[in-house]
Amino acid sequence: MEIANICILGAGNLGSRIGLQAALSGFQVTVYDVNQKSLSGSLVTMNKLIKYLIKSQEITEKKGLEAIQRITFTPDPLVAVENADLISESVTEDLDIKKSVWKQFGHIAPAKTIFTTNTSYLLPSMLAEDSGRPKQFCAFHFHDVFHSKVVDIMPHPNTDPELIAVLEDLGRKLNQIPILVKKENSGYIFNTLLVSLIDAAGRLATGEVAEIEAIDKSWMINFNMPIGPFGILDNVGIDTAWHITSVKRNAASRAFADLLKTYIDQGKLGEKSGEGFYKYPNPSYKNSDFLK
Repeated sequence: MEIANICILGAGNLGSRIGLQAALSGFQVTVYDVNQKSLSGSLVTMNKLIKYLIKSQEITEKKGLEAIQRITFTPDPLVAVENADLISESVTEDLDIKKSVWKQFGHIAPAKTIFTTNTSYLLPSMLAEDSGRPKQFCAFHFHDVFHSKVVDIMPHPNTDPELIAVLEDLGRKLNQIPILVKKENSGYIFNTLLVSLIDAAGRLATGEVAEIEAIDKSWMINFNMPIGPFGILDNVGIDTAWHITSVKRNAASRAFADLLKTYIDQGKLGEKSGEGFYKYPNPSYKNSDFLK
């Protein structure tokens, strides 16, 4: 199947990044969100990314301008899917919301449309039937897009096997490295590894073993990394981390979810809100003297 038109559902941080990368790769892109403010914010995010990519000499100014011209922003679901060859869904990591979205778009999307979800922890089999076209449904999960250039392909048991090759080819065209997850696993590969780190950091913080910066410093120094677990949480989004952590029932996870909720209640969602465990755009962990 030839993919030319990509529809992005959800104009948040990752949806915006996927949409911009698709446009930079030559695809026509439509970004949908129910919230006009989110759509406006998506354009702002994309323009910031373009400036960064130009500054780092990864793209030219001309290529950035051409990419923006390939993108349409709309709050109208019918406009969003009018000629979509593929839908990439990146709405809130909430099962009920995602199921509702897929019931809506499964009903109105063209028969040709491939359905993909960018969910981090939910399984595609939880959503496939809601789309009405389970054979055309697969998880297609992006990471950072511009720095962590990995896209996970995770089918559910009823995904059409021929879809895998199509998504692998698309992943490469989007300048990503496609990784096939052979069977459903909440968290794919990297996130399964990452959660172990984050859970451990949460236990250290809620158990008052060490301060947040001390935990990050220990990780950064010992593994020669530019960022620690709480800096990573800010990048992921504290609200996203809370959605994942809050469903766990063990005492340590509940305590960590409660800590994350205190930040959310203050509007501190991480990098996307300007403040989380650190303040942005210049978090202290990036300062030259942070590890001294």
